[in-house]
Amino acid sequence: MEPVYSSVIGVAKGLFAAQGLRFTLIGDENVPRTGGAVMVVNHTGYFDFAYAGLAAQKSGRLVRFMAKDGVFSHPVGGPLMRGMKHIPVDRSAGADSYSAALGALRGGEVVGVFPEATISRSFELKEFKTGAARLAAEAGVPIVPVVIWGSQRVWSKGLPRRLGRTNVPIVLTIGEPIPVAADAHPEQVTAEYKAVMAGLLDLAREAYEPMTGADLRYLPASLGGTAPTLAEATRLDAAEAEQRRAQRSAESPGS
Repeated sequence: MEPVYSSVIGVAKGLFAAQGLRFTLIGDENVPRTGGAVMVVNHTGYFDFAYAGLAAQKSGRLVRFMAKDGVFSHPVGGPLMRGMKHIPVDRSAGADSYSAALGALRGGEVVGVFPEATISRSFELKEFKTGAARLAAEAGVPIVPVVIWGSQRVWSKGLPRRLGRTNVPIVLTIGEPIPVAADAHPEQVTAEYKAVMAGLLDLAREAYEPMTGADLRYLPASLGGTAPTLAEATRLDAAEAEQRRAQRSAESPGS
């Protein structure tokens, strides 16, 4: 076990216990005990990367997550992220992060990817990027689908943080590894594993405790909740992205 990663895991588990978070892991034996793999995870909350790492604990693996490079510039979080050998992603220049992830996979690591790229405000599966499929094909490793349900009740986009003792249940469902051929079409592979994740998500939701009252904000509109629909969430994401672009343009020299 690596000292930085093992220390962070210990602290995180202590925090989870203090919050009363109740984890249920289903299928965690599906994470390969050796060799490279791309772990693909849905994204509904800010702590998903911390929770998703638990999926690999039974297999004794450490997941190297691909994360926004801004996290690595944080004075506290940055050194920890680098110490755990996570992979920074610069969205304006993704070649370096892709190369780093490919090298890690070929070195036998498990690399964690959030194919939706950003948090889903609707708590439904958003459009998936094809990067995970391309990595798996080029590295010659399988894709391991992981679905998290319940993390949105701790802290999600546009919703208040609930970092006290909430006793929130969180379900992680891990599917069987999906082999990816070297000549596989990235779009087809992505569609196939997304369909698997959709099935795992349905199962997790069916087994989850009912949400009522104020907690309906954490439930998709399609299931009777008050979260934005997928279409509404997509419009909100587009408006937010445009606002960020306008802000960068206004701050750039000579604008």
